[in-house]
Amino acid sequence: MLASDVHKKTVVACVITPSESGEWHKQIRTFSTMTKDLLNLSDWLTSHDCSHVAMESTGEYWRPVFNILEGNFEVMLVNARHMKAVPGRKTDIKDSFKLCNYCGGYIDVM
Repeated sequence: MLASDVHKKTVVACVITPSESGEWHKQIRTFSTMTKDLLNLSDWLTSHDCSHVAMESTGEYWRPVFNILEGNFEVMLVNARHMKAVPGRKTDIKDSFKLCNYCGGYIDVM
């Protein structure tokens, strides 16, 4: 499962995967929104056997990310207003991690 916090110039991505010990392991990376870097994001997700992507549908910034990822992943857009109700927010890293946790329940990741 990946969750991403998308901005005009960057995408903060959080991947949560099971570790060998049975615990959940998170990795967070920041990518630029240039096409080359969005393709690198797609490759990074593929390397983690990611199948689902969740992102906030804030403004228009999500569209290029969606366009790159939709061919390889099931992409879910989450209403930003609904995410504002999630307590304890407001850093890009926390946003992406909380979005991943929030959406993980819908796809049985966590």
